[in-house]
Amino acid sequence: MPKTSLRKTMLARRRALEAEACYSSSLKVQQRFVDTAEFLQARSVGLYSSILNEVFTEEIFKSARTAGKSIFYPRVEGESLTFIAVADPGELRPGAFGILEPVGREGRNAGEIDLIVVPGIAFDWTGHRLGFGQGYYDRVLRELGPEAIPVGLGFDWQVVEKLPNEPHDIRMHLIVTETETIRSGKTFPALTGNFDPK
Repeated sequence: MPKTSLRKTMLARRRALEAEACYSSSLKVQQRFVDTAEFLQARSVGLYSSILNEVFTEEIFKSARTAGKSIFYPRVEGESLTFIAVADPGELRPGAFGILEPVGREGRNAGEIDLIVVPGIAFDWTGHRLGFGQGYYDRVLRELGPEAIPVGLGFDWQVVEKLPNEPHDIRMHLIVTETETIRSGKTFPALTGNFDPK
């Protein structure tokens, strides 16, 4: 199925989710993510503000703050995203496209953040991601350094067998749903030792 048709189909299904089901499933995804070794070992986490029934990230924020991790949210600046440090959800205000964005000034290059949690409309088992098609996160992913790990959060039904992709597409290295933790790429060096990732 072409990207445009698949994007339309998956967005329609996500928009049709009932609020209670979206909230309940989001809690499961978030709990599964914060239990991963990647999250536990990360010193810094980049999160997104959810829209249109995306997996929520509020519980991840709480877990990261309790653990003393640095937390960053993206702000649209021209054609790019700048990640700004956020210590409290009250520091987020409606910005581009009506999405909550940080109002602070302490920015960081995406490549300097250990985990970048990336929104997506669909993912596949090899780590490919289907976004909204505007390219903001595609540009962020190309800027990631060798230590940064891109993570996709989605509901079980958002993971398909294979997505249309291009050779230059950057894959997610970790995809987390309510029932699956899919690793398709690099992990922190410590994960090759005695630490048993869930």
